[in-house]
Amino acid sequence: MKSLVVKHSVNLDHRTSISLEEVFWTALKDIAHERGETVKHLITSIDTNRQSANLSSALRVFVLRHYMDQFARQREIFEQREIPVQ
Repeated sequence: MKSLVVKHSVNLDHRTSISLEEVFWTALKDIAHERGETVKHLITSIDTNRQSANLSSALRVFVLRHYMDQFARQREIFEQREIPVQ
């Protein structure tokens, strides 16, 4: 069975290897594109601000929070458009 986790080599201020499932790597690329920045810049920013010791975990949490925030904003917009039932 093929592993779902793929190692990606990234050159931040130092060369490092990140083990991520392909879905998270794709999400990071999509988020970077949305923001108009490179994946390297996005990862460097996450690396600088992370709370956990593990960069791969910090990247997964970042992606999860990004999409949770996006969902919350969409839900808020939807709820503002609803007409209250009286």
